[in-house]
Amino acid sequence: MHVLRPVNRIHRPRVAPLGAGAVIRTLLALFVLGALALPVLAEPGRLRMRGDVTARGDVLTLGDLVEGASAEAARQSLFRAPALGATGTIQAQRIADAVARLGLGEVETGGRVQVAVLRAARRVGAAEIEAAIKRALESGYGIEGRNLALRIDGETPVLLAPIDLDGQANAVDLAYDPRLKRVAALIVLGDRQASLRVTGQIVEMREVAVLGRSLNRGEAIAPADIAVERRPREAVPADAQPSAAILVGQMAQRSLSAGSVLRSGDVAPPDLVSRGEAVTLVFDSPGLNLSLRGLANEGGRLGATVSVTNPISKKVVSGTVIGPGRVSVGPAAPVRQASAALETTVR
Repeated sequence: MHVLRPVNRIHRPRVAPLGAGAVIRTLLALFVLGALALPVLAEPGRLRMRGDVTARGDVLTLGDLVEGASAEAARQSLFRAPALGATGTIQAQRIADAVARLGLGEVETGGRVQVAVLRAARRVGAAEIEAAIKRALESGYGIEGRNLALRIDGETPVLLAPIDLDGQANAVDLAYDPRLKRVAALIVLGDRQASLRVTGQIVEMREVAVLGRSLNRGEAIAPADIAVERRPREAVPADAQPSAAILVGQMAQRSLSAGSVLRSGDVAPPDLVSRGEAVTLVFDSPGLNLSLRGLANEGGRLGATVSVTNPISKKVVSGTVIGPGRVSVGPAAPVRQASAALETTVR
């Protein structure tokens, strides 16, 4: 028989609350530790090399190439930037050596071997150059530039300028030969801070209607079938159609290919009277209005002269097409002739 033993309870000591002195001592210790750590925390982290950069000026500073530097250090000039619009490279080791010479320690390269640098530039292309020369021709020679184009000699010119050099390009020192239609000018930005000399040929342009798709004979032209283009006047026929609006609804008089310039004989208004069609033959005069049904002997468009037969008397009379299915025989025709042809019907 086992003897039961009493359970000895363990009495845990009570935790006494901290007094005011202990709290003050704790706070003081934390303050001292924080003060000691502040120089370490305040010390900037290691400098980090940027990736590929774009330079806006002639010189690359530390801040252009490296992150984490102070404002004063970031203004330090390190390398010359590439030429306007050009791209160059800087070896990462050269950047690290430059940082070390400034006493800023090491720089994290992020595994980069080199950094590509693009020099930002404003590009003045052929369109701006042409506009500048046209303005100079208008002001200096009174030549309207709206119907002119400039064919610049050589390769397409580009004037490169600093990115902050704004304002429009201007043509100065312009010389123009009206006989040969040759022009030469200096294209400048600002107070000649950037310049480029160009020469070229002035070409007179003309607006013409061009077909956007092929048409078969007798097919009507829709608005989407025509585009107006500017082409050299010397390269288009004299009877080229200048407007697209008047051509819409007209009929192709022959097969026309896409891209062709429309000429006056290529299209015509649709016939308002067809051969064999029953038409209304009319005579209008002050105090007299006559009409009779007839049979058209030929087709014709608005304003065309066609012959019409009276199906009863078999008489033939000529008249002018004035609308769909309507032919007029007056008032130019003699009243007596019109009356006989129409077998006088007074309304």
